[in-house]
Amino acid sequence: MAYYYSDSPSTPFGGPVTKAVKTLIIINIAVFLAQWASRLAGTREFDYVFGLIPYRITHNFMIWQFVSYMFLHDTRQFFHIFINLITLYMFGNDLERSWGSKRFLTYYLVTGVGAGLCSYLVGPNAETITIGASGAIFGLLLAYGLLYPNRLIYLYFLFPVKVKWFVLFMGVVAFLTSISGSEPGVANIAHLGGILVGLVFLKGGIWLGRYKLYQTRRRRDELKRQFEAHYAAARRKIDDDNNSTIH
Repeated sequence: MAYYYSDSPSTPFGGPVTKAVKTLIIINIAVFLAQWASRLAGTREFDYVFGLIPYRITHNFMIWQFVSYMFLHDTRQFFHIFINLITLYMFGNDLERSWGSKRFLTYYLVTGVGAGLCSYLVGPNAETITIGASGAIFGLLLAYGLLYPNRLIYLYFLFPVKVKWFVLFMGVVAFLTSISGSEPGVANIAHLGGILVGLVFLKGGIWLGRYKLYQTRRRRDELKRQFEAHYAAARRKIDDDNNSTIH
């Protein structure tokens, strides 16, 4: 679907499939087939048990839905699972090779669960069902944009766009659609949540370190001001004592 090039020779976008990405793709396809079989049997109970339904989490404590929902997709729209898995392949392989399987899988699950949590917090008593890996996929897009900002992707094989601008565009679209309520049936809050959680995951430690450094410098400056004020007061007292006359 897309290719990139950098200083190295051009290779198919994503490269050879990596272990965790391959496992995630297999799990998503297997779950999709289970959903499809459930629909053929005339029931959607599979979706209701494993999809993210805030009301059931709040009142029935079905907290596993925060994880399981990201492996389900709409069986009526093959494009839903196709676009998620092709994006996982295109962007996930490079991230896994860069981070290692453990960190990559941790990031994928954290952004997916975080996206689901964001969707839940918007309406903890909502009975709508959220399914799909899009929250985690948007998290991957963010990570790729931060690690490889200047790589080119060719939209529709024609239009070269730097990854950082593509990710920014997707983030703006997710934000605008989440506040406008457009595109019914699309969990835009989850999309935006995946980006925000990914940003905290990747940059939170740096931000916390900078805040602690700021606090340390602030305390040091305050102590310095207190010392200077105390020293000035002591000097004035000494000067007053030296200049005083005895009657």
